[in-house]
Amino acid sequence: MWFRALIVLLWLGVASPGQADYLAGMLAFARGDYLTALVEWRPPAEQGQAEAQFNLGVLYDGGLGVERDYRQAARWYQRAAEQGHAKAQFNLAVLFANGLGVERDMEEAARWYRQAAIQDEVEAQFNLGVLYEDGAGVVQSDVAAAYWYRLAAYQGHTMAQNNLGILFANGRGMSRDPVAAYAWYALAAKHRNLKARSNRDRLAGLLTPQQLAEGERMAAEFEKRYRSWPRD
Repeated sequence: MWFRALIVLLWLGVASPGQADYLAGMLAFARGDYLTALVEWRPPAEQGQAEAQFNLGVLYDGGLGVERDYRQAARWYQRAAEQGHAKAQFNLAVLFANGLGVERDMEEAARWYRQAAIQDEVEAQFNLGVLYEDGAGVVQSDVAAAYWYRLAAYQGHTMAQNNLGILFANGRGMSRDPVAAYAWYALAAKHRNLKARSNRDRLAGLLTPQQLAEGERMAAEFEKRYRSWPRD
């Protein structure tokens, strides 16, 4: 079910040199002094620094150093998201998808997932694939679902690999290809995805030895590709 994938991931931003308040907040956060981090990050956040805005969102989202307040989290995530901060875009999408601090709005969730996904945020790519597969907040499209799953799969996202295998196995969004389905299942199973392991074993009983060998070869090729995926 798609909503199981929509989990708030709390990311911490990267320090920007020359900004004392921000750096002091980072040090406070690292030692678990979240209240001080909140105090230190607020001035640069108010001045428009996207990383500080995002990090304030994280604190309010997680109830770190302050009472949990999804409305404040959404406010700060949105300010950072509007500046192109990919992780803030992703977390804001999660809040819209779950109606936390904002009115539940799957179209807004899809919009922000897309903004993060085009910046190679792997969880956003996967969640956008889920939305397209289910037609939640977007026009249902197995072709689009396969596209976003594939991008996430090549970054090593095992649920995307499993879901892409399901689309191949059923000929949804692409030509039916049980060998490719097996390859994606096998790759995800290798990295301990239990659903993929079950799907792989079930499909293996329907394939010839030659097809199984080809599936294993394809899985190795897929793994090489995602290991070489460009990273920031």
